[in-house]
Amino acid sequence: MAELESPNVMPRLITFLSSFLNRAAESNDLNRQFLSWKISVFHGLTRPSTSLQSYLERIFKYANCSPSCFIIEYIYLDRFSQMQPSLPIDSFNVHQLLITSRMVAAKFMDDM
Repeated sequence: MAELESPNVMPRLITFLSSFLNRAAESNDLNRQFLSWKISVFHGLTRPSTSLQSYLERIFKYANCSPSCFIIEYIYLDRFSQMQPSLPIDSFNVHQLLITSRMVAAKFMDDM
């Protein structure tokens, strides 16, 4: 995990994660009209105006958690998607799921 400490790795990791989540959310937004999905407490009434890239950069800047939290966060989101297929990641819940998985990852990785 020492390679995650490199200053060049974090911007690429943030870009990768935001790109991946954007594609998943956009794809699921398109499928929303054809499938009946549940609404959860993670769903907002509107799409947030902040891009995922900006949101992740802001979290990285202010949350003060280790870079490995991004990896654990991704794993949690992937597991959530697999275990809850009726609650897919879309543009109405991605920001809330992201910050929740970040909090759990930080608790797991960084709490003393």
